[in-house]
Amino acid sequence: MILLTASPLTASLLRFLALILFLGPWSSHATSPSVELNGTTVTGTAHKFTDNLTVEFYGGIPFAKPPVGELRFAPPVEINGIGVSAFDATKFGAPCVQSGVEGVSEDCLTLNIFRPSESVLSNEDAAPVMVWISGLGFMEGVSSTFNASQIIMRSIQRGTPVVYVSINYRLGPFGFPQGSEADSLGSLNLGLKDQLAAISWVQKYIGAFGGDPTKITLFGQSAGSMSIATLYLNAGLENYGVRGAIMESGFAGSLPSIDASRGDLLWDAFAANVTVCAGVFRGSTFSCLRNATADALLSSWEAAVEAIPDLFHFVPVIDGPGGLLPDVPSNLLAAGNFSRIPFIAGTVVDEGTDFVPRQISSDLQYPEFVLIAEDPFPEVVTPDFQVSVGTLIALYPDDPAAGSPFGTGNETFGLSSQYKRASAMYGDVSFQAVRRRWIEAATAAGVTAYGYVFADQNVAVADPSKGVYHASEVPYIYDSQSVVGTNQESGRVSLAMVDHWLSFVVSGTPNDGKGSGRTTWPQYTPDNQVLIQFDTTNLLANSSNATFAVVADDYRAQQISAINSVAAALGS
Repeated sequence: MILLTASPLTASLLRFLALILFLGPWSSHATSPSVELNGTTVTGTAHKFTDNLTVEFYGGIPFAKPPVGELRFAPPVEINGIGVSAFDATKFGAPCVQSGVEGVSEDCLTLNIFRPSESVLSNEDAAPVMVWISGLGFMEGVSSTFNASQIIMRSIQRGTPVVYVSINYRLGPFGFPQGSEADSLGSLNLGLKDQLAAISWVQKYIGAFGGDPTKITLFGQSAGSMSIATLYLNAGLENYGVRGAIMESGFAGSLPSIDASRGDLLWDAFAANVTVCAGVFRGSTFSCLRNATADALLSSWEAAVEAIPDLFHFVPVIDGPGGLLPDVPSNLLAAGNFSRIPFIAGTVVDEGTDFVPRQISSDLQYPEFVLIAEDPFPEVVTPDFQVSVGTLIALYPDDPAAGSPFGTGNETFGLSSQYKRASAMYGDVSFQAVRRRWIEAATAAGVTAYGYVFADQNVAVADPSKGVYHASEVPYIYDSQSVVGTNQESGRVSLAMVDHWLSFVVSGTPNDGKGSGRTTWPQYTPDNQVLIQFDTTNLLANSSNATFAVVADDYRAQQISAINSVAAALGS
């Protein structure tokens, strides 16, 4: 049991915790729920919590044909039905092939649904839908990590029920083949195409689960958010019933966007380690790779990553006119080539600390890190890129007081000051500058947007050298129980964030007035460039409201302006 010994909790938080703190493992109803889906009876599980609130789960539902055999390294083939009379959806589908995870499979193009009970949904109009796309650098991702029960329970409690969907998509070389051969065969950015196929399935079939196919909000973090932003640029998301997006710490441009041919070296290294491809010439590898085992491809993927220095390897690339990423994102933004869908976009304070090697320790290693981070698989270093790298190096002097974790003064946590320097630079280049560029371009075009910065210093207690690190806000959305177990005041932040997210999904604004009392979140506009700051600083112990600061979006203005001025040269 978690002992509640700090300041008094608000009534809203106490009620929410009553639903989740003393549950233990899920307990199923005796009667399993089922849904009729295009001639198939889909059977899930029902999990009853206190106050007789029930969350239903349907897992592992296929949205495309298994991408095996001739469909390996090919775009997803959508399906119109499961093709059987009865389907067991009581468990999550298998994770897509990746390292360090048990039970992986290439037959992984599936999705999972959490929803309120039929009795709740039957009393409402069709419920708005949240579609989660997970992150982890396009190389990892296990949908079962994200249990949306608390999100669903909160949506019921506040009188705004929603349906939640999480999706699997292909990762690494399975989802993001690199190089000229993949380009010539139309096999670039397959993982993004998987995501789009899953969204298409949701639009067609979520009505069977009580969801409204015209009220879909995409949300994701890191690579999931980058994916949403990339689709937002060129996929016509409005045509898929998408009416909102929540982008947490990731945007198109967070990773350098390169032409597919720049990945030839990586793809050659990947294919060369596969026995059945021995002696096969460049440009002719797909046939032999389709005959290799998944285990052989996974081993070769791991070897290629070890051989070629880069932060990220198999990721989205520029796929030209008609593609999902036809140009460098900053060029597309400048040209106004993006959906006019309302969104929330934000970052955490110390985005860079998770990505910088802790052993970085010299003036020589700092520019070396910049080059590896910003110029994947270099062939020719252009003059524009050289100037841009020089700009980045000069923007961030070796001054620990200006480094990340921000606000920690001259403390270096037993590490070199170069760690804080590189962390500040990388966090700004890959996240903070891109978020600001993104939201400024969209709001200038009249798009409704809300910006935030997550700054709860309680997450830094376990490892102060990481600060408020990348992905530290995710438990605040998914797992309020663990957040409250660490700090009650952080639990109030979590509850308010969930309410803001749900409000946006249901009403298009984070300020629907339902659920917990919380600060009104101002819209970000060209004349009012402000962020809400999620932290415990302004919480009052005996107040029923969660009070947050609203801050100007002008931190590190000189550095971020300079970064955005060279965005195209950086592939951002």
